[in-house]
Amino acid sequence: MRIRPTLEHDIQCLPEVERSAARAFADWPTLAWLAQAEVLGVDAHQAFVTAGTSWVAEDPQGRVLGFACARRERHALHLCEVSVRREAQGQGVGRALLRQVVDAARREGAHELTLTTFADVPWNAPFYARFGFERVDEERLDTRLRDILAVERAHGLVGRCAMRLALGH
Repeated sequence: MRIRPTLEHDIQCLPEVERSAARAFADWPTLAWLAQAEVLGVDAHQAFVTAGTSWVAEDPQGRVLGFACARRERHALHLCEVSVRREAQGQGVGRALLRQVVDAARREGAHELTLTTFADVPWNAPFYARFGFERVDEERLDTRLRDILAVERAHGLVGRCAMRLALGH
């Protein structure tokens, strides 16, 4: 497996990768609807590629197994999405992509890497916690993270939390 920046020709396959990844929610009754939910569109992916904050994991044959995308927000890099094809989950693809995003944040001099995720889904908050991310208590959320969570709730995403990884700058 190789991690590399997302290229223009990769963009068309990324929505399908995200749809495949979302099938993992089909067995969670309260979140099963996510298996059929909208995914990031081509325009959103194009913006991440243009900003230089999108990466793919590909197999030796060049097939995209997963992607990660983030956006710069003042002193932070905010992880917007990590998606791994359903058949490639549990094989280290997500960990490799996350390492790439952490490395990119450090190279850019970001003070922290933030994200929002489901608090109780094993491959969400517990996965990030094993990587060193800490959950941000509700009363300690800054305006940026509070606003992101509010938008997510407005779109039906409940049970979410914000997490951060301090990068020591």
